[in-house]
Amino acid sequence: MNRILYASLLAIFAISFFTFGWLSHSAYMPGTKIKKPSTLDKIKQNKVLNVVLLNAPSTYYIGTEGKQGFEYDLLQSYARYLGVDLNITAAHTTKEAIELSKNPAIHITSAALAKTTNRIGTFNFGPSYFEVQEQVICHRGMLKTNKFPRDVEGLAGLKITVGDDTSYSETLRALQSDGFDLNVSYTGEFSTEELLAQVASHEIDCTVADSNIYSVNLRYFTEIALAFSISGREQLAWLLAENTPELEADMYAWLNEFNQAGAMTQLKDHYYSYTLFFDYYNTTMFYKRIKSRLPKYEKYFKEMGEKYEIPWTLLASISYQESHWNPKAKSHTGVRGLMMLTRKTAKLLGVKNRQDPKQSISGGTRHLKQMLKFVPKEVRGENRLKFALAAYNIGMGHIRDAQKLAVKIGLNQNIWSDLKIVLPLLSQKKYYSTLKFGYARGAEPVKYVEAIYNYRNILENHTEDLALDKVK
Repeated sequence: MNRILYASLLAIFAISFFTFGWLSHSAYMPGTKIKKPSTLDKIKQNKVLNVVLLNAPSTYYIGTEGKQGFEYDLLQSYARYLGVDLNITAAHTTKEAIELSKNPAIHITSAALAKTTNRIGTFNFGPSYFEVQEQVICHRGMLKTNKFPRDVEGLAGLKITVGDDTSYSETLRALQSDGFDLNVSYTGEFSTEELLAQVASHEIDCTVADSNIYSVNLRYFTEIALAFSISGREQLAWLLAENTPELEADMYAWLNEFNQAGAMTQLKDHYYSYTLFFDYYNTTMFYKRIKSRLPKYEKYFKEMGEKYEIPWTLLASISYQESHWNPKAKSHTGVRGLMMLTRKTAKLLGVKNRQDPKQSISGGTRHLKQMLKFVPKEVRGENRLKFALAAYNIGMGHIRDAQKLAVKIGLNQNIWSDLKIVLPLLSQKKYYSTLKFGYARGAEPVKYVEAIYNYRNILENHTEDLALDKVK
């Protein structure tokens, strides 16, 4: 009996030992390991993408229409792609953005950071999204003297300040190491935009800024001028948290799709196309007339803007492009008033006196509202407004012709970045002869729309500055 009991216990022990060993072995088999969630998995699970964004005109700011900025829009698009919310931590300088990026909770840092040799060895960069050059920017008044620099040697003796921990500081320190005599101060207190403001007021002689930052800020600081480029082409890219290969791969795949869909072209067009039309004299006069002429009519622009749900700054910008805010303005073609209405349009809108400011602004606003209604429903977002503005200038018939022509030559007829390529073709016989409304000076509405966006951008920035001054 004891022998049978002993054999049974031995058998049970053997089976248990075998079962435990098999289960243990199975648990550690490569195919059955429990996978640790990646950063990308956690982002999707928590429904939040944590980003650091540099608070600046070229990246991220809160404007009259809420959160805006090229890099903000780009990251917002990626967040929508992931199906998550964008949680923003704002930084005010490059140095601060880099410090904030060290927080383990931050997934992406977007601060117009160039992929420099030094940074590549230190940071985990994601995909590149923009190409720039570093440019030396100096006070415009120096153009009248022999002190305005044309090369690195010309910087000797000038008062120069750049942001610390920027690609610019790397460039200038390297030049100093190479033996160039440069009087440079490195600061972590001021952003690039603040240093451009100091150049404009001639507190310092020069600073360095990326080409896109200079082009955006030129209209705000008219007393700055490009001296020369101090670097070759550089790629801007995001900083990613360490050890995030899945997130990096996903961003590369998304950005490739974003580019191929033409969305990147539209985004760059929205934020940078109007910067190509800078004119020093016209911009300076615009600032003067904001003070001398606009106050007389601002209440009418605001009244009509609120009534018809159109930003008053847009209406004011249309009026400036049309008449320079001169209620007595008239052209050789017979259009008149602040909004330069034709006799026919004024009659249809019930405007009895085109030179009466209130009637003109009311009529022009209602005319733009009509143009918006006539824009095909397939045209969406900001494109609708640009189509309507172009139609305000050239007529909806020519816009429809341009759309048809866009289809013929393989472009998207419903986005402004493609339509503005087509519109100038309406002045060429081989194209306009096949279209219903015929010849048109198609380059004019392109310049018209870009000019209005330029004025609107300046006006909104000026308005925000005034509001901040009142708070202070």
